[in-house]
Amino acid sequence: MPTGKRIDPLVSVNFYVDVGGKVTGMFKECSGLGSESDVVEHKVVTKGGVPTVMKVPGLMKWQNVVLKRGVTNDMEIWNWRKQVEEGKVVEARKDGSITMYDQTMKEVARWNFLSAWPVKVSGPSLNAGTNEIAVEELTISHEGMKRVK
Repeated sequence: MPTGKRIDPLVSVNFYVDVGGKVTGMFKECSGLGSESDVVEHKVVTKGGVPTVMKVPGLMKWQNVVLKRGVTNDMEIWNWRKQVEEGKVVEARKDGSITMYDQTMKEVARWNFLSAWPVKVSGPSLNAGTNEIAVEELTISHEGMKRVK
């Protein structure tokens, strides 16, 4: 229903990541802001005797967050992943947020997530024949995400 007030969609270029104050900064790409539920099929017979399948939500799953950024001398992503490699998963778990900004750098959206830990870290593909920025990738698993703004 039109309200007469125009609301432009947000531009995805301005966002900031903070994971427990350890992994922070501007990233090139971010995906995985969402959840999904398994579908459980429940076979029943209606009052009129017609067999039917009801579909109800099952277990909820949170998508892994995937972040990409240009490689710098900052080692925090790699140090964080090393904690998991050494079996220190409890210490590695951090709460975090992904904040989106408009063109004036005013916060317009925020997703908070809980108990995140690095599932995977990938270094850049190196090619001397190109003129591209070297990009590293971080995949984060977590135990819940909520859009709070």
